[in-house]
Amino acid sequence: MPAPKTDINQIVAQGGTGRNVRKWALWAVVAVLCLGGGWWWFSAQTAGALNTYETVKVARRPIIVTVTATGTVEPTNLVEISSELSGTIRSVYVDYNSSVTQGEILAELDTDKLNAQLEHSRATLLAREARVAEAAATLTEKQEEYERAQELDRRGVSTTQSFTAARAALARAQSAQASAEADVRVAAADLKVDEANLGKACICSPINGVVLERNVDVGQIVASSLQAPILFSIAEDLTRMELRVDIDEADIGKVEVGDKAEFTVEAYQGRTFPAVISELRFSPQTIDGVVTYKAILAIDNADLLLRPGMTATADITVSEIPDALTVSNAALRFAPPVEVEQESGGSGLIGMLFTRPTNTPAPRTDTDSNLRTIWVQNDDALAAVEIKTGETDGMITEILDGPLAAGDSVVVDMVTQ
Repeated sequence: MPAPKTDINQIVAQGGTGRNVRKWALWAVVAVLCLGGGWWWFSAQTAGALNTYETVKVARRPIIVTVTATGTVEPTNLVEISSELSGTIRSVYVDYNSSVTQGEILAELDTDKLNAQLEHSRATLLAREARVAEAAATLTEKQEEYERAQELDRRGVSTTQSFTAARAALARAQSAQASAEADVRVAAADLKVDEANLGKACICSPINGVVLERNVDVGQIVASSLQAPILFSIAEDLTRMELRVDIDEADIGKVEVGDKAEFTVEAYQGRTFPAVISELRFSPQTIDGVVTYKAILAIDNADLLLRPGMTATADITVSEIPDALTVSNAALRFAPPVEVEQESGGSGLIGMLFTRPTNTPAPRTDTDSNLRTIWVQNDDALAAVEIKTGETDGMITEILDGPLAAGDSVVVDMVTQ
């Protein structure tokens, strides 16, 4: 039998398919080699990266620790003057910024009604005193009648009824005299009240000082029935003032009476004023959940530059070390990265390709908050040094204990090139 004929088209198709498979396999090998080469190049570049370190020197310098607080300038003694009486203001003798002395007349109320009331009280007192004299005369008369009735009764000449009537009349005369004397005391007390009211119609300054506020004019009616109105505000001495600041509860334990401070006000940019803490109050103030305590700072205002109500920002010196071994706070914050390989995303070459080194900071296990670790550079390597820290002003920190000395360099940052 003759051999079967092979379809030429089938043979050509089978040959083309084999060549396509070999071509795709070749491209796959080339892609894998490229990826592997890229990974090797990246790893080599990463491994060969150059790390440089920025350093600062440990030095001896002064440290001044301060607490910042804000508040207002106020007079040491501010007196608000009111009127106990109601009436019409007849005259005003002072104005804003007027200097006054103790007892000086500031204003006066209309006194016509008060003078009339005073005259009435005086007349009433005279009438009551006259009644006392009348009662005394009556008492003398009844006393004599009683004595005669008593003698007649003893002799048996008079009746018992006459003696009893004389005795009762004497008792009534004694009571009338006592009542008249009491009325005199009442009238005298009323007279004193009216005299006091007339004196209060003159509104006078209780202290030496300066008038800060004047809230009254001539002709104004003052009504003090429910709440006495404030007519004048007088500051005792503007050359001695005080700064009242609010200190945060986190800082109140650092300050104490006698600490020195410096403060600034918006009116005098670039100028500082000295002050001293004279009082720390125990009463707390809570505003929007923030607890603060009031501190009073004494101010010498001899040049009268500061005025009541000025807003001030004070820096209170709570600690001062003139010669401390210090290190920059940046060195305390620095920690070199630690290379840790992430878990492989897969096995084989693909897993190796997706493995990357990452930098994570070394964990700290210190139990003493004052024990800190800083880093120094030895040749190309870093070495950890443990120190004990003290006071800090936010920029530098005191070194209380450790192997470092002035002039030693410590690392504050790392730059990879």
